[in-house]
Amino acid sequence: MKRIIMFISLSALLCNTSCKSSKEEKEEEIKFSVTSPLKKDTTITRQYVCQIRAISHIELRALERGYLQNIFVDEGQSVKKGQMMFQIMPLIYQAEMQKAQAEANFAEIEYLNTKRLADSNVVSANELAMTKAKFEKAKAELSLTQVHLGFTEIKAPFDGIMDHFHVRLGSLLDEGDLLTTLSDNSEMWVYFNVPEAEYLNYKTNSTEENLQVNLLMANNQVFKYPGVVKTIEADFNNETGNIAFRATFPNPEGLLRHGETGNIQMVLPLKNAIIIPQKSTYEILEKKYVFVVDKNDVVHAREIKIASELPDLYILKDGLQENERIMLEGIRKVKDGDKITYTYEDPNKVMSNLKVFVE
Repeated sequence: MKRIIMFISLSALLCNTSCKSSKEEKEEEIKFSVTSPLKKDTTITRQYVCQIRAISHIELRALERGYLQNIFVDEGQSVKKGQMMFQIMPLIYQAEMQKAQAEANFAEIEYLNTKRLADSNVVSANELAMTKAKFEKAKAELSLTQVHLGFTEIKAPFDGIMDHFHVRLGSLLDEGDLLTTLSDNSEMWVYFNVPEAEYLNYKTNSTEENLQVNLLMANNQVFKYPGVVKTIEADFNNETGNIAFRATFPNPEGLLRHGETGNIQMVLPLKNAIIIPQKSTYEILEKKYVFVVDKNDVVHAREIKIASELPDLYILKDGLQENERIMLEGIRKVKDGDKITYTYEDPNKVMSNLKVFVE
């Protein structure tokens, strides 16, 4: 009998211990982590599609009519300022210059003879003036033929890189025909469009005169030389709501070429940004929500608006205040209206434990 009583007592004790353990385990399972949004000044990186242009990019055209007699360069070649590139057959212009030279020599002799006679009072001053005018006219015509002869030689106006030829040796050229293009790639101008709201944020919050930006090239590599925004156009495009920025990039290795594309990475300042961890949110029909914990420890679903996305973090546009409490973990285990028990975690500590902490 005593053995039976002892067995029953032992069973009751074990049952009570087991039930207590299960209760404690259940309490531990429903204890959640709660934190608050972090409000602070920060920066975000925006990307903008851009067009890359050489600082100087010009068309080289024929200035005189004639046959293309010589080509002294090749496509894609680097040329120096003043280097001979093309020559249009100069024979006609040389002959015209020689004729003009002869006429100028004749006019000079006539003028000098008349001057000697005028000095001796043999001819009038008016006759001397006429011969002098004739001589000046001949010199002017000689200068004009020299200019036309010079136009048969096409020289590089600056250091640059040749593009492909639009003509071939022996082509008959008319005045104005395109020969090739020439690009000065020592520096590059990179154009990108910024929406009006982001332009206003930049102008309102930035104290930098020359904003530094990076260039993400088409191969997803960042160009190793940073650029500087030196120019913002005067007017917004009324159709797109954008305004054009121009950044200047050094290009000492010649990697960038005229006509390339890429993405500008621009760091923009944000004042008093509201920041939350991404893991505290969930999505329904492409809308973002958090669970807000009220003063009675009851959770309520609330939609939030995202202003910008960073790794592990959201910067909010609307939906939360700094002093509110939100569920950090376990959001899949509760529903709107549930009362929870929780431990509160400092938002600074929460953010610092993420992969990216906004300084």
